Amino acid sequence: MRSGSSMEHNNNTVVFPYETKFVDHEINYKLLEDFHGEKTGFVQTGCDKWFFPSKYLQAAENFYNFEARTSDVWIATFPRSGTTWTQEMVWLICNKLNFIEARQRQLNERVPFFEFHMFMHDEMKKQFLSENTDASAKMFIEDISKPAYDMLSSLTVNRFIKTHFPFSLLPPSIFKTGAKVIYVARNPSDVVVSYYHLNKLYRTQGYVGDLESFYNYFEKGLVPWSPYWTHLKQAWNARHLPNVLFMFYEEMNQNLPATINKVANFLDKRLSDADVLNLCEHLSIDNFKNNPSINGAELIDVGILNSSAQGFIRKGQVNSSTDELTDSIKQRIKAWTEENLSDTDLKFPTI
Repeated sequence: MRSGSSMEHNNNTVVFPYETKFVDHEINYKLLEDFHGEKTGFVQTGCDKWFFPSKYLQAAENFYNFEARTSDVWIATFPRSGTTWTQEMVWLICNKLNFIEARQRQLNERVPFFEFHMFMHDEMKKQFLSENTDASAKMFIEDISKPAYDMLSSLTVNRFIKTHFPFSLLPPSIFKTGAKVIYVARNPSDVVVSYYHLNKLYRTQGYVGDLESFYNYFEKGLVPWSPYWTHLKQAWNARHLPNVLFMFYEEMNQNLPATINKVANFLDKRLSDADVLNLCEHLSIDNFKNNPSINGAELIDVGILNSSAQGFIRKGQVNSSTDELTDSIKQRIKAWTEENLSDTDLKFPTI
């Protein structure tokens, strides 16, 4: 994909402005050995070298030209930064704490994942379909393989949308319309460990390596939605925009009631003290792990999640990665963090 320009196609779509190309052949070969869910290869886009599976090549322009609405609420994070927690919180705040509906409808239905389809490689889709004989399971696989931007465009109700795209790759219409964006940042130690387990859990990623190898990819920006620090800094630099709320996962974990009130105020909603307490109970980690509308039960049923890996909802704690990281990796993360925070006033809360 070549760099675009400000010119428009006849259908009023803007040419995608960043060049996207496959990563170096030798690196791609190694990546495909370690990530079995991707079958073609990985690409990088723009000067920041945002990293994605091959389907991004065909989908980038459609993502970029998606028409946001003023009423939209976008939950944007780097993966494993409290996304699911925030999705459930936002949806309930905006839907009058309808816990009954929240338990009956899958979270991914209520808050669709904007770019999930690009991880469903055609070969993996065929494999999942061959493993499932039930018609409803096959229909589910077909549905999640379709681009969310098509489905979202047809919705007439208020839309809640999950994305891991950095701010520079979000549809510009978000900022033209003033759609709400809630961004959550989490410290790199907890992110990398949780992301490692996620990549082993999802067969669409199919990571088969160890944690140290995964950290090497993470630090080099060779895992999806990387580079991590650029992702955070773009959101941090946009935090003063009236339609953006920037939060730290660490602060959410430390004081959930205050977080709920902050999010409610940002969304122009009002909650009573009793409402906040009820929502806190619903959002507790134990309830999350046992809630089938949240914990990926529908993906387990069709075999998209690896039954031998750790579950989708793990510990939900701050500094929970300490026992899994070697001293060497801890030192590398410390040096990497200091280097990347030297040119910004972004600082993680001390909890």
